Amino acid sequence: MQKVFAELGRRERVLAIPPDFTRANSLAGPITQAAYRHYGNRMSDIMPALGTHDAMTAEQWRRMFGEVPIELMRVHNWRTDVVTLGEVPAEFVAEATEGVYCEPWPVQMNRMLVEGGHDLILSIGQVLPHEVAGMANHSKNIFVGTGGAEAINPSHFIGAAYGMERMMGVADTPLRRIFNYAFENFCRDLPLVFIQTVIGSDESGENVCRGIFAGDGTECFDRAAEVSAEVNITRLGRRARKIVAYLDPEEFHSTWLGNKSIYRTRMAIADGGELIVLGPAVETFGEDAEIDRLIRKYGYRTTPEVMRFVEENEDLRGNLAAAAHLIHGSTEGRFKVKYCPGKLSREEIEGVGYEFADLKQMLDIYPVDSLRNGWHSDGDGQEFYFVSNPALGLWME
Repeated sequence: MQKVFAELGRRERVLAIPPDFTRANSLAGPITQAAYRHYGNRMSDIMPALGTHDAMTAEQWRRMFGEVPIELMRVHNWRTDVVTLGEVPAEFVAEATEGVYCEPWPVQMNRMLVEGGHDLILSIGQVLPHEVAGMANHSKNIFVGTGGAEAINPSHFIGAAYGMERMMGVADTPLRRIFNYAFENFCRDLPLVFIQTVIGSDESGENVCRGIFAGDGTECFDRAAEVSAEVNITRLGRRARKIVAYLDPEEFHSTWLGNKSIYRTRMAIADGGELIVLGPAVETFGEDAEIDRLIRKYGYRTTPEVMRFVEENEDLRGNLAAAAHLIHGSTEGRFKVKYCPGKLSREEIEGVGYEFADLKQMLDIYPVDSLRNGWHSDGDGQEFYFVSNPALGLWME
């Protein structure tokens, strides 16, 4: 990384935008630490790209960024801290989304990027399959990670309404075209440099870096996405009748994040199959109180049902990110989800449309500490496929 920083020349005021702790596997933590060691007190601000997530705790900061002073942390507020630079025209949006969404899309970001007086903005993160954009990162880290509600809500809805299975693991998607338009037309005066990783797994299941791609244009994303498609997509060869997914308690506290177990494995689950989600720390649905209320009210239903809810209900129509999330967490009636949360009740889980199972009993059947990613058989001889962290990839037939 020192070579990258050296090639950028001397900079006097640096802003770093890494992901938050929910993406600690990205190596963004060590890269941010390397940037801090290089720039020293010239690194004036570090703003995790929270999007709609909660702010990082002091313990999360320490574990991810080590010796970097927490006093440098700037907390992004997606409701109050944004500026709108312009908009992607409705005609372009309609064409890019094939008519799924026909409104102009506002180009928003945290005002610090525009008004902070920085001569270098480092956008740091991981490229991997994503349910909203097809592939995560690059300008998404800016427009969603530091964006406002008026941009985040429709961006999530566009991806969900267009169809996750048409996009996940694909670099050129409707939303990526919208992001690229916004980047080319509204960000060229910003001193933005992207540092992106691709993380894969070795034979023992340990995470390893498969590439680091840096640049100030879109080529670095395109190259990273090519590598990610090779190392982050697992093709099972046949659909699984049962998949067991584990949600690391340090990373997953809500179904808002934990439902990666659903949409990252849905293309690998057979019709009539079953997904068992082991979530020891899952204690809520939404990370935001209003989104949590909407999830509890409407539940994870089929796409046609959610689209009807949006049309008929102002509260959901006014929070399209929540509507998109309901679609992301749906089985579309094709398979069943058995959620095993550590801190949600049977009534709560069944109230949103999933089946409930006791976590301790399921952990006795599926001892996650002794399981590796891949095919296994349980005590009754039934075959299942185990996924140790659904946030790290995409699984399909």
